[in-house]
Amino acid sequence: MAADRLTRALAAVVRRRTALLVIYALLVPAAAWLATRIPSESGIDRLIVPSDPDYLATRAFHTVFPESEVVLLLVESDDPWSPAALTRLDAAKAALRGVPHVGTFSVVDALRRARPGAGPEELRRLAQGTDFFRRQGLMGDRFLALVASLDVHGPAERDAALAAVDAALARAGVDRVRKVGAPSVNSWLERQSSAASARAFPVFALLLVGIALFLYRSWRALLALVLALGATVALAVAAGALLGFSFTIVSVLVPLTILVTTTASLVYLHSRFIDQPPGVPLAEHHLEALRNKFLPVTASTLAAVMGFAALAVSRIRPIREMGVWTAVGLAISWVVSFTLFPALQLALRTPTGHTVQVRSSVYDRLALRLPSFTFRHRWALTGGALAACLAGVIALFGVPGWVKGASVGVDMLEYLDPSTQLYRDLRWYREHVVDLNVARVWIHLPAPAATDPEVLRAVDGFQREVEALPDVTGVAGPTTPLRMRSYLAGQGEALPRDPAGFARAAADVELLLLTEGDLRSFIDVKGLSDFQLTLLFRHGDAAGYAAMARRVEDAWNAARAESPALRGARLRVVGEALLQVKVGASLVPTLAESFLLTVALIFTVFLFLFRSGLERLLALIPSLFALLATFLGMRLFGGALNVATIIIATTVLGTTENDQIHFFHHMHERPQASLEERLRHALRVSGRAIVFATFINAAGFFGLAISRFPPLRQFGLMTSAAFLLALLADFTALPAALWIASGERPEAEGKPEELPGAGREERGR
Repeated sequence: MAADRLTRALAAVVRRRTALLVIYALLVPAAAWLATRIPSESGIDRLIVPSDPDYLATRAFHTVFPESEVVLLLVESDDPWSPAALTRLDAAKAALRGVPHVGTFSVVDALRRARPGAGPEELRRLAQGTDFFRRQGLMGDRFLALVASLDVHGPAERDAALAAVDAALARAGVDRVRKVGAPSVNSWLERQSSAASARAFPVFALLLVGIALFLYRSWRALLALVLALGATVALAVAAGALLGFSFTIVSVLVPLTILVTTTASLVYLHSRFIDQPPGVPLAEHHLEALRNKFLPVTASTLAAVMGFAALAVSRIRPIREMGVWTAVGLAISWVVSFTLFPALQLALRTPTGHTVQVRSSVYDRLALRLPSFTFRHRWALTGGALAACLAGVIALFGVPGWVKGASVGVDMLEYLDPSTQLYRDLRWYREHVVDLNVARVWIHLPAPAATDPEVLRAVDGFQREVEALPDVTGVAGPTTPLRMRSYLAGQGEALPRDPAGFARAAADVELLLLTEGDLRSFIDVKGLSDFQLTLLFRHGDAAGYAAMARRVEDAWNAARAESPALRGARLRVVGEALLQVKVGASLVPTLAESFLLTVALIFTVFLFLFRSGLERLLALIPSLFALLATFLGMRLFGGALNVATIIIATTVLGTTENDQIHFFHHMHERPQASLEERLRHALRVSGRAIVFATFINAAGFFGLAISRFPPLRQFGLMTSAAFLLALLADFTALPAALWIASGERPEAEGKPEELPGAGREERGR
């Protein structure tokens, strides 16, 4: 009865194919337009889900202390304080003066404001008389930094401002300028992450065309595949726009992931369609082919949807969005596969095997011999696959006291192409100047007393303690402008520590708040109840950040205990560095949680699809082998987990399980036959589609290998390798394990084997 209802439903879809084609013709262009409206955001702050407490705290901090995006322009010279070098710096500053949304500042500006008319040697003496400017990364032995502050809103304005800065410097003839800063990094990340998928599509398209024409020998079949895939991707990406998603570091993979997964479903459907038995009318065969593939395609799509939806557990925002987005897109692909694609097959009159002979003789001979081969080597094949799985688990998670787990990388340098000037500039700055790790210490007072001398004196004492902490390379805070004023006045950098002396030094703080923008960046002028300190520190990994934050809190507790002026005040460490560390800390939990959830959900699908409990477990062998062997290879070649490679587990499991579902589905079409016959039947009916779908999928992701964006390049290489390993296990380890589990033996080798092509009638049933 259920089969009859399914047949009637599919027949109704086929009858309404003209209406369906019209509907899709209207929907797809609108979806494509909507897809172009999706913004691209690849900054570190986009890696954290908005509900994260530290994300909320950092955003709240920015409402009190709004920050412009800053780029450091390091103007290099053999002698930065020579007249010629200062002239170059002035030329750069003059060139940028007319650039919209860009303001500039340098150490030289501060010194000249304090000492009008000072010559190069006096400026040198003043700058080198304190280590403050050097510790803040504003000067070095061979450069002076020009701070370019970008007053921009959104990626478009930022990119325009960066391009205008480069153009202005080029027009002024100012060369030997290194560029360092988050705006340049985020701009590069957005361009390269978007370009990565764009570069992969031609590789995918080339192989799709080649395989479709080789396998089906029909331009009409190719056109049906291309139109269905295009509609799927357009509708799926548009769904992300409706859900409010953005293209981030990893979500640019959504179109490619949906494309390759949908291709597999369409290849399975069309491979069944071309096997038209003799004497069966095309209309009847078309419905039977759709009905025959409805269960495995639906089950595999459902498993993939649930697998990607498991990424919703991640605390990393792009990974969560990518999982939900891909799950929605795959659901759309299922609808397209059973509505638009059958309509296209009939409207374009794609040929079946009656009119176009499908090339399959080589594969048929291979499929004929595989069962006996896997039986003879069953123990070696199964044992080797399981050993690789165990080694992969150890390589990924480690063994306490014996082997460390895979390293985790969220360092900004690891996301840049080492061949770029941007990478070289950042690495040089980190090695020769200061680390790029920045933390914000936010102090909130219970009352508006930020300009009270005793409060400032207590905060200054706390700042001195923080400056002395291990791995802290520089600190700037609310008393820093007062210290610099004292230093430039020739009274030394340190402020008086006695209450009366400090009160005299800070007597005009309220006036300075009105005239000095530097001071307003450390004291909230509106409420007078908030301070902030900016810390530069070494060792920006999770352990280093945790140690730094713990020491800062210990120093704060000591300062608050000593000074009644800080009673009731609260401190919190916030900032982008904290968010970056949280991303790194979330990578391994994301991998473990999504991996376990994906396996559990796919196993649940197998539970309802297959009757044999043992087969449910054996069906997972190829996917697990492919995934864990890939992580083993990553570890052996020195790779690391990052926001792209972390989703390989879900991508591989969610995609390769299609093969096992189709394989076992067709094995169960011969429930009373021997294992050898069931294996041969499954290999004949679904094996060829598995091979070509795998090649297309692997090529699609392999296209990412030409990306200049390292995480996506690693993702493409590893995913392609995993697909090929899964294919290998489908035809070796899986049958071998089935031989061991069943205890059967193949028929006598002297018995005549069925010739290729003799199974066309059974394939059509």
